Formats: sequence, C-alpha cells, structure tokens
Amino acid sequence: MGQDQISATAPVDMTEADAANELMRLARAIAKHDRLYHADDAPEITDQEYDALVRRNEALEAAFPHLIRADSPSKGVGHEVAASPLSKVTHSVRMMSLDNAFNAEEVGEWVARVRRFLDLDADTPIAFTAEDKIDGLSCSLRYENGELVRAATRGDGRVGEDVTPNVAHIADIPAKLAGAPPEVLEIRGEVYMERAAFADLNTRLMDDVRAAAEAKGEEFDPNKARQFANPRNAAAGSLRQKDASVTAKRPLRFWAHGWGEVKGELPGETQCEVIRAIEAFGLPVSQLFTRVEGLDALLAHYDSIAAQRPDLPYEIDGVVYKVDRLDWQERLGFVAKAPRWALAHKFPAERAETTLEAIDIQVGRTGKLTPVGRLAPVLVGGVTVTNVTLHNRDEIARLGLRVGDRVLIQRAGDVIPQVVENLTREAEREPYHFPNTCPECGSEAVAEEDEVDVRCTGGLICPAQRLERLKHFVSRGALDIEGLGEKTIAQFIEHGWLSSPVEIFRLRKRREDILALEGWQDKSVDNLLAAVEDKRAPDAARLLFGLGIRHVGAVTARDLLKGLGDIRKLPDKAAEFHEYRSEHPQGPDEKVSPFNARMLDAVRRIYEVRADGIGTAVGHALADFFHEEHNRQVWDDLIGAEPGAGEVDPPIYEVKTVASPVAGKTVVFTGKLETMSRDEAKAQAERLGAKAAGSVSAKTDLLVAGPGAGSKMKKAEELGIEIIDEAGWAAIVAAAG
Repeated sequence: MGQDQISATAPVDMTEADAANELMRLARAIAKHDRLYHADDAPEITDQEYDALVRRNEALEAAFPHLIRADSPSKGVGHEVAASPLSKVTHSVRMMSLDNAFNAEEVGEWVARVRRFLDLDADTPIAFTAEDKIDGLSCSLRYENGELVRAATRGDGRVGEDVTPNVAHIADIPAKLAGAPPEVLEIRGEVYMERAAFADLNTRLMDDVRAAAEAKGEEFDPNKARQFANPRNAAAGSLRQKDASVTAKRPLRFWAHGWGEVKGELPGETQCEVIRAIEAFGLPVSQLFTRVEGLDALLAHYDSIAAQRPDLPYEIDGVVYKVDRLDWQERLGFVAKAPRWALAHKFPAERAETTLEAIDIQVGRTGKLTPVGRLAPVLVGGVTVTNVTLHNRDEIARLGLRVGDRVLIQRAGDVIPQVVENLTREAEREPYHFPNTCPECGSEAVAEEDEVDVRCTGGLICPAQRLERLKHFVSRGALDIEGLGEKTIAQFIEHGWLSSPVEIFRLRKRREDILALEGWQDKSVDNLLAAVEDKRAPDAARLLFGLGIRHVGAVTARDLLKGLGDIRKLPDKAAEFHEYRSEHPQGPDEKVSPFNARMLDAVRRIYEVRADGIGTAVGHALADFFHEEHNRQVWDDLIGAEPGAGEVDPPIYEVKTVASPVAGKTVVFTGKLETMSRDEAKAQAERLGAKAAGSVSAKTDLLVAGPGAGSKMKKAEELGIEIIDEAGWAAIVAAAG
C-alpha cells in the first residue's frame, strides 16, 4: 500500500502488525496533507480523498484502540505553526474541528446519539442551527471592551498565527463592535475569497509576471507566476502574509459562525440567539443561517443549500449543524478534537456538463498509455476545468466515449477531474479507436492478459521512458555505475548524448564535450568514464534486470539465467515463444485452466526454466520486448549475438554458492527488512545454497522476521519452525564469508 492509498482489507480481517503499519502510514500521510493544506496552501488531494484517509484511520483505531499512536490524526486539529514567520498566539479556548457526515443516514445516527446522550425521549423536540460551511481559513477575533485587540489563525487548535495587522484590511471585520458586547468576546469565523475575486487575483498575478518580463525584455514564462489552486488557498495565502500590505491588495471577506472566550454576560441562551447578537455587533454571518427542529428539517435545509450552491458567490463544501440550546451543548461536551453537539454534513464532489473535444494519449515514464480528454472549458467548484483523466482503454469502452460526446464530470482533484457519465452515448458518432502503437516512438502498444493498462513495448528507445530507463540501468541493483545520477543523465539526454543504454558505453568519445560543461573537471570526467569501463563485463543477471523488461526483476533475471546460462540466447528464445503463442492460441473449446497450463509449460520448456517463480507473464513480456525491432537493435549493439560483438561482454551466468548452515534449506523472509531489500535477501539465500520461498509451509526450515511480521510468523510458530531476526540472518551471511 502506498502512503496515500487505503487498504481494501476490513479491520476485522487484519493482524495487529498490519494494522499498526497502516496506522503509521496513515498518520504520516494525513500529517503531510494537513501541512500542504493548512500551512503551505498547496493541497495535493481532494477533500473527499482526505476524508477517506481520516475515516480509514478512525475505523482502524476503533478496531484496535490499543494501537492508537501518540501522533494519531484523531488527536490533532489543523496544523503546526512552528515554521511560520508570523508571531504565535496561544488560544485561551481551544479551537476545535468538526466531525463529518457524508450522507443522511450518518446525520440520523448523530441526531440519535445526541438524543441518547441527553437521555431524551422520542417525543422531545431538538432544535438545531444549520448554515453553509464556507471553504475558508478559520480565524479568531478577540475584542476587549468592543475594540479589536488581536486576530489569529486556528493553527493546531491551541497555537495559531498572529494576523492582527492583516485583518485590519478586511472590510467585513470592524475595529470596534456596535452596541454593548461583553467585556471580552472572542468571535470565530472564516476568512474567505469569493469566486470572482479569486479568478481576478490569478489573472492579475499572471499579468504582473508578464509585465515584468516585458519590462526586462525577457520571454514571458507563465510557470513563474503564482497561481492559487482554489479560493480557499488564495484566502489562506493572502491572509498569512508577513507583509500586511500584500494582504491589503487581496479582496478578502469574513463571516462569523461561533465564539471562544467570553468575559461578561453571553448575549443569549441558544446558538441562534448568540449568533444573531454577534450579527448585531457588526459582524456578518451566513445569509443561509437558520434554526430548525428535527432531522427532517435539517436534511431539507441541506438540500436547499445544495441546490443554491452553484449560484453562490463563494465556495462551500457542506452544511454545519449545531444543537441550539447552550446548556445542552455544555452537557454534550467534546470527544477527542470535536464537539459532540456539532456536525459537518459534507457535499459530494461537484459535477458539471461539458463537451469532450479530443482524446490525447500520454505516455508515462513506465510506458503506460493514458488517455486524457480535452474538454470545452467548464467551471466546476470555482475552478475552470479543461482536461479530464480517462484512465485506460477499458474505461473509454465502458463509458462509450467518442469525440463530440456530452459528458458529466466530477472533480476528483484540483486539476484533472473524472468522467461520471456519457450523456450522448446513443448518438451516432465515429467510435474512438485506442492506438495499438506508441505515439512517442511508434512501438507496439499491448495490454497483457488480465491487465487493463496498455503499455509501450519500446522501452529502450521510447523518449517518454528514456530518463527512468537509464536511471534504472545504472542503479545499484543493476549495473551500479557510480557517477551517473539522475541529474547527470538528464543533462546528457538534453545534449543528445544518451538515448539508450548503448550510448553509456560510448561516452568515452565525448570526454572533451563533457569537460566543457559547467561543473565538470578532468578528475570527475575520468572517474565517470572509468566507472563505465569497469562494467564492460557485467554480471549477466544484473544486466538483464537493468534493461527494465516488464516482470523481469532481479530475482527473475537470475532464475532465467540459471537455465539459459548464456544471456545471448534470450532473443531467440523470446522469438520462439512469440511464434508458439501465435500458432497455438486458445482453442474455441479449450477451457482457461488447460490453456494456461499449456502456456506455462511452453514458457518453461522454451526458456529452459529451472526455478520456481517464472510464469506466463514473464514469457509474454520477453516475447513482446524482443518482437520490437527497436529493442532488438539496441540489444545487438549492446550485447551482440556472440562474445565481443557488442559494447559489453557478459560472462556465462553461473550460480556460485558457499558452504553455510542453511545450504539445502528453505528460507522465508517476512516483515520489513531494514538493512537489505527483499531481492538482496533472496540473492543472499541463493549464494548460501538455500531456497528462498514466499510462503510458510511444513517444508520451511527457517523464517527471517523483520519488524511488523504478521501471519507468516504466527504460522511458523504454530509449525515449530526456527525463527530468527534480521541480525541473526546477517550473522549467518557474515560467517559464510
């Protein structure tokens, strides 16, 4: 699971070790996105995606309460402000966040919990306030004797940033309250920017950069202009300025929705009464703020606000409900970081209609062909959208998409949304044909069996994949050429000196050219060229792994060469398998299982496989790779058909083993290995004469368990299998020499 990905495993089906690992990853991911959203004003994921991470964390903590971490997201509010250049303010009353609901059923459950907590019978009415939840920056305004003395952001809920000089430029915030407010009244609300002002600000920032370039006689570069992703980010970035004069130029607004510290008599006994009093003191409140009774009325107001949402001049992301009676609020109290008496009912992702004007194909760094739809510009949630991800070939087919179709889109990110529905799929229109060749290099583009992604097979020559392929080729697990880092490779590509692995071994001819580049000296150039020359006779398995053929990892490369011995046999073997699968496709009456068994037998026979773990996916990937003339040409230039015919001369592959206590035994590695990769561990086992297996069984002799070992370790204990830690394994390796 990637850091920002959510496991599909239900908490009840997880081990404690797996749950602890996921809680760690979730804590890190949520903290990162909190910082990006609150502190940097540069979010990378949508509110919906963030909410999903938080809900997964809550579910795991509910299932494993003893695993709740000290840095759990459930314990925090907002973000840390230690790195802010603004002065710090400690809130006298903590600024809390709100729990979320995402559908009517969850709102109903909340109302039921309120009723149970207060021990109210079913006939006792409960009044609530309801108002639109503006997507802005939380701000606290402290008034003493009616005078504004301090303004602060929420920060982490306890400590915020002092923005007093900045809010002086917001017309909605009075320096002196009207009427007779309490001696101390801390008013809380949101600083926001309206949609039109947001668009104007981005335009102005772009125009400023254009004008500056023209004044200097330079070419205008739009990438140098600051552009805010959405109105919320614009508001936050404008308020949190060290120089208040910058804030003064930004059209910010404010409305109040609550209060913190109060000294003196609170002007009301209900939420509604106090909010109306704050309004009378001179602070704006939401025009959609109201008081209702009962669940049905709450949901009706939610629907009413949702219907008005597209026409509102500002961005909102839900509706906030609060129990109206303040004595009931006091009884309900708080849980973790949120009050029991309030709830945010979030909107689903916003949708809009537009026309699909074109479908472009982008080739990723791993060769994946991704279709991107070009749209007639449409405003969705305050952002003008022109592109939409279409994911893959199957998704286009599922939606029946053609150029010219009317589509319903939904924002799934700040830049590229997704298509929800094709509104004109019945219209007569030319069907879209997904390309079977790469638009970057012209190589075949194929989808392997049981896969939806179409990939370019011209990995060694495809410009879109060039940098990543070359980085992999020289990486530690492959040829391990010191001095050829990403920056150097990119520099040489830019100068046209590197387009394939072959040209790495021809860099000696460019010594003077490299020396002429800034930052290069005689010694550094000679060291680089010496490192390249040192790999003229590389380990065949490392070389094969370095070519980046799909499904051919470090272990697979070694397993292939255990049988073949000579790496130069591989192109002919791949061609033989390609011919076999073309001439022996699945018969009309042949079931899947016998067909797969037949293909697996062909792979093992043709490729002379002698080890476990090589299946049909590897056989197909090799066949596709060598079927491309481009790849065969690079292979011939690099390796050749016989010794001495290419730039490198890999020796015949032989597995060398040393005597060890684990020779002839089956070893399983589990948990997080901290000093070596899983491939390195398997290679060590192989060198010691042991077999590395992927699962624990009665045939397993030894389990090497790293941190987070789960079900495999439990099974090993049940079977009485010897278990050692990573240090114990390292001692065995060291003793073998």
